[in-house]
Amino acid sequence: MKSFLRYLPFLLIASFYISANADHHPVSKVSSLTVDGAKIIAAAAGAEAKANDWNVVIAICDAAGNLKYLERMEGVQLGSLVIAQEKARTAAIFRRPTKEFSERIADGASALMTIPNMIALEGGLPITVDGQVIGGVGISGVRSDQDAQIAQAGIDALLKKL
Repeated sequence: MKSFLRYLPFLLIASFYISANADHHPVSKVSSLTVDGAKIIAAAAGAEAKANDWNVVIAICDAAGNLKYLERMEGVQLGSLVIAQEKARTAAIFRRPTKEFSERIADGASALMTIPNMIALEGGLPITVDGQVIGGVGISGVRSDQDAQIAQAGIDALLKKL
């Protein structure tokens, strides 16, 4: 025990140095979305929505479709909470914009409506870094094309930080 105590100050100094110099990156070394990255997306998406006087829900999930970050602006209908999360999840787990599902269904592929955990409304976009989907962004609260515009603004901000 005494020998351990003798090295304790060095261990404390080393751990402080490592934590003080840790980088806060929006994407981890293994290409997964971090909370910092989700906040970058949300801030830019929120700025885009506010610039257009749109109140929305911003949902961001990881590659597995698990919620990473959620923001609900004032005055948004409660239903948009669920819709934004489903758009983000769909974009992430199916690795494509949710608009593709709505277009294919409109073209007659009605069987797509039976796919579980899929929402066919524009406004969900996958977050792709170096060819790998690391998450999804879903926006709900205004017209679907406006939702997609907001989501793209968030993703663009993240990619500029990388």
